[in-house]
Order: sequence, then C-alpha cells, then structure tokens
Amino acid sequence: MTDELWQQLRRDAEQVIQQEPLLASYVYACILNHDSLASALSFILANKLSDDVMPVVTVRELFDSAFESSPEIIEFAVCDIKAVYDRDAAICSYLPVILYLKGFQSIQVHRLAHYLWKSSRQELALFIQSRNSEVFSVDIHPGCMMGRGIMFDHATGIVIGETSVIEDNVSILQQVTLGGTGNEQGDRHPKIKSGVLISAGAKVLGSIIVGEGAKVGAGSVVLNDVDPHTTVVGVPARLVGKPHSDRPAETMEQNVFDDES
Repeated sequence: MTDELWQQLRRDAEQVIQQEPLLASYVYACILNHDSLASALSFILANKLSDDVMPVVTVRELFDSAFESSPEIIEFAVCDIKAVYDRDAAICSYLPVILYLKGFQSIQVHRLAHYLWKSSRQELALFIQSRNSEVFSVDIHPGCMMGRGIMFDHATGIVIGETSVIEDNVSILQQVTLGGTGNEQGDRHPKIKSGVLISAGAKVLGSIIVGEGAKVGAGSVVLNDVDPHTTVVGVPARLVGKPHSDRPAETMEQNVFDDES
C-alpha cells in the first residue's frame, strides 16, 4: 500500500508541475527528489519544524531514525493520507495532503514526539510538541496514543492531553479539546474509540469514553461517557439520537438532529 501511494504521489507531482510551473522547484524538492514516502515526509516536516535551536538537518535525522526504527509510523501515515482523501470534499488528490494540510502534518509530527516519549527521550519529545504547537497550532502531549486513519480537519486550536487515547479511523475538527477536569494526576483524559466524529469546538473532558461510532456535535461539552453509535450535543452534552452511519468519522456528516430520538 505504501509503494502504491508513493507512486501516485509522484504522478500527482508531475501533473502539478505541468499545470503550475511556478511550483516546480518546490514540488521537486518535496516529492520528486526523493525515492520513498519516508524520505519525502522527513524532508517536508523537518523544514516545517526547524528553527534556530534545532536545524533542519538535525530534525530530519530524528524523523529518519524514527521511521527506520518503527516502520509502522509510515504505514500509519499512509492510512492518514487516505483518510483525508476519502473524507475531505475539498481534496481531489493525495499530493495536497502531504504538502499543505497542517492537520495531517501535525499528526505525523506527533508520531515522532510519541516515539521519542516512549524511547525515554521525554525532554526532546516535549521540544517537538512545542514546535508542533508553534508551527501548526496543534498541541498534543507526546504521551497521547493515536491509531491510524486519523483526520484533523482544519486542525487549528486542537488540544489533546497526555493520557488521551485515539483509536483508528477518528475525525476531529478545529478547536477541539480532549482535556482533563483539573490538576488531578494519573489517567485523566478521554478515550476516543474507532469511527468517532468530534465536531468543531467540542470539549471532551475527563477520563471518559466516547464509544465506537459516536458523534459529538459542534460546541458541545462532554463530561460523561458517550454510548457507542449515539449522537450527543449541547452544554453539557446530552443524547439527541444516532448517527446515520456506523462510522460518522468517515461520512463527516455534521447535522446532529436528523435522527433525533
């Protein structure tokens, strides 16, 4: 699957160069000068994250080392690219996902931070988290565990706490918080099950579970467990019905009242 997507990215890149020559040098630098998705990703992300403290060469070495030690990071990235392509109506090819979409890019940066966190390099992981927040306006603690097929739509203002868990095939929109309810220690953040859609501005707080295939309406404040395949909305959030689909994360349907109970 990785090789197939990489070849499609190269074909997309060639087409863009034909259509918009002004982007030729940029597309060559990001895609066509590389022999793999891993190489392209490390180049793109390192150039985004580098600063006066951490030069681009050093950041790229961190990505390359993580990709080599944990090849599943690239496998997850492929699933993330496909998730955006399938769910975002504004995306017509794979190329813009990897080049321009900060939601996708911030997730891949988090995967590096989480790798460093699990490798007992916590200080460096926190530095990468800080750069992720500064560059992409997405603040994810390195301890957060995240599955594959994740989509951050628009992404700006997303905040995710240390003990959060996000399972596979979840979609999260801008200004969402997965946070705690105070300064308590230990397991204190939400667990988001597969297929969940969390709409813009929602706040999910505490060590609670949002069940598989559930949908959280825009602007909601969720303080209690959400049952699988239900829709909640409001402040505080209350049950209003069930999503049309078993996996609302994939349909991205924002209307929360069509199936009101």
